[in-house]
Amino acid sequence: MTPELARDPRGSDSVSSQRIAGILRDEILAGELTPGTWLRQDELAARLGTSRIPVREALRILESEGLTESFPNRGSRIPVLSLEDVNTYYRMRERLEPLTLAESLPHLTDHHIAHLERIQEEIENQSDVNRFLVLDRDFHMATYAGCPSDHLLATTERLWNSTQHYRRAFMVFTDHDRAAIVNAEHRLILDAVRRRDPEDGERYLTGHIRRTRVELTAHPELFAEKR
Repeated sequence: MTPELARDPRGSDSVSSQRIAGILRDEILAGELTPGTWLRQDELAARLGTSRIPVREALRILESEGLTESFPNRGSRIPVLSLEDVNTYYRMRERLEPLTLAESLPHLTDHHIAHLERIQEEIENQSDVNRFLVLDRDFHMATYAGCPSDHLLATTERLWNSTQHYRRAFMVFTDHDRAAIVNAEHRLILDAVRRRDPEDGERYLTGHIRRTRVELTAHPELFAEKR
């Protein structure tokens, strides 16, 4: 990755910023950078073979996506959430994402649905937690792909990003039987999407998110106390 940054023939700070943001985004969502990790501009610039200017802009991009937070005179870090924070974010998701799905449904094509089918089939045929988290995110974001509101989509994605680490930590030790429940719920959502039925889609999705919230917040050991 570093040579690619260093050899960027366009030499554009904006291009470099997007690429750096992409690298860091992947590392955060993959759990390689965990909550509480400080992101030092000098260290990142040295590691990625670039200057501080595109790194600074990349951190601003990630903050707008809910993946980092900044502190005056201290820098940026991966956010640390309390149980209360995550409970609130999930309750927000329970209300927001059904709307995102309902807005998306009229604009989804047969191609979108075929893509969803392929994602769900892969989910059902693997057991790796890291791969599941990637596919689960892909599945839900694909159901929102037709939403015409950029603001609604950005807010939905920000909430997903904010809780990614805690969802990962929960999945590491959760009961393997839970996979069957997730797959059944995904199939219900997919059926509603296929039928372009916003009422069923909203109901199934709300229950899906709520169940995850209830199970996740039953494990206070996953969360830091709010500072």
